[in-house]
Amino acid sequence: MKTRITELFGIEHPIIQGGMHYVGFAEMAAAVSNAGGLGIITGLTQKTPADLAYEIARCRDMTDKPFGVNLTFLPSLGQPDYPGYVRAIIEGGVKVVETAGNNPVAVLPFFREAGVKVIHKCTSVRHSLKAQSIGCDAVSVDGFECGGHPGEDDVPNFILLPRAAEELDIPFVASGGMADGRSLIAALALGAEGMNMGTRFIATKEAPVNEKVKQALIAASELDTRLVMRPLRNTERVLTNAAVERLLEKERALGPNLKFEDIIAEVAGVYPRIMIEGDVDAGAWSCGMVAGLIRDIPTCKELIDRIMAQAEMIITERLGGMR
Repeated sequence: MKTRITELFGIEHPIIQGGMHYVGFAEMAAAVSNAGGLGIITGLTQKTPADLAYEIARCRDMTDKPFGVNLTFLPSLGQPDYPGYVRAIIEGGVKVVETAGNNPVAVLPFFREAGVKVIHKCTSVRHSLKAQSIGCDAVSVDGFECGGHPGEDDVPNFILLPRAAEELDIPFVASGGMADGRSLIAALALGAEGMNMGTRFIATKEAPVNEKVKQALIAASELDTRLVMRPLRNTERVLTNAAVERLLEKERALGPNLKFEDIIAEVAGVYPRIMIEGDVDAGAWSCGMVAGLIRDIPTCKELIDRIMAQAEMIITERLGGMR
């Protein structure tokens, strides 16, 4: 299947694996890329630029297909060494970067000079237009269903994607609620050029996370996510557990007096304990409503092949039969 996204990134299928903290290691990215999609290493999971350079080299040993790096620009007191991470990406020969968080305008000239294509994650049409205006090559449009940070507008993809299609000239992919061939065809019908999957890729054999995390996703339904940190305007969709419910109770009790320090035990530094050690109740971890569509743990190739076969069946049989 050829779309503007497959042409832009030189990939076989219009499927991207988004950046995910303590999931997007070389093994994950390489497995997705080898299956014909675009795998993404999560840059800030690597503690230093040198660590990222090593992870990029590891990935290059595992695949000769295109892969990218996610670089999220966070508002924080102790800023990561962003210039160092940018250098590691460029010197590592990576040709695709997924940016997220704050405006990436400061780093775009360096990527452009090195021939790196940039796709920026956006949760609204206005942010997507801003990404286009500053020179991003594509955007990933995240609907309210998505795991992680859905923004503060609460617009689901059935509205957000066609609105983006009305306004944008650059290609975009749909993110949030993406799981299978039905998702892909729906995204294309609404104007996207492909889809970005996060949560669904965690439940694959190659995902370098504890088996308990994968089983938690299989056990979850579409009703098992919660929105946390809304009072701080840093909303995150997470899988519910005891720590999350405790966090929400703090939010209710403290109301407008809530500070990040009040919930630090539930959100800070919990990802290694969850993703590596398998303590799935250790704190809040990103998960999309798409958990309700996850019922097995295939390889990345099995998953992507199944998606493309289902998409083809929908086009030729279901939709074709309606003419």
